Amino acid sequence: MDLGERADRFEFLIRDRDAKFTAASEVVFTSIGIQIIVTPVRAPRANAIAERRLGSVRRECTDRILIGGERHLRAVLAEYVDYYNTHRPHRSLAQRSPDGRSQQLPPGIVHVLRRDRLGGLIHEYSQVA
Repeated sequence: MDLGERADRFEFLIRDRDAKFTAASEVVFTSIGIQIIVTPVRAPRANAIAERRLGSVRRECTDRILIGGERHLRAVLAEYVDYYNTHRPHRSLAQRSPDGRSQQLPPGIVHVLRRDRLGGLIHEYSQVA
């Protein structure tokens, strides 16, 4: 465990049921106040959902940017997460973003505003009244 003083920032440890996680390793985490959540037995969808989200981050963001260090990575991921949750359309949500806000203006003359994110890697388009 190489977290040092940063360990107190974590609240949860989500782990699978692999035998490499022993009772002794759980004691280490619970002693510093981290709650351990074990994934459900034979629940392949739980892993698939996490892999799908990480795949989206990789394909749309980190595979296209040269990361210069931990601080740069954190800034890039924070920007991407904001984009993902507030603007990016999701097929399972009828092309709405997870925050639930959608800007549907009445038909007519539509002006479009383009906003570049992550240095132009991602373009956001929105309607302006």
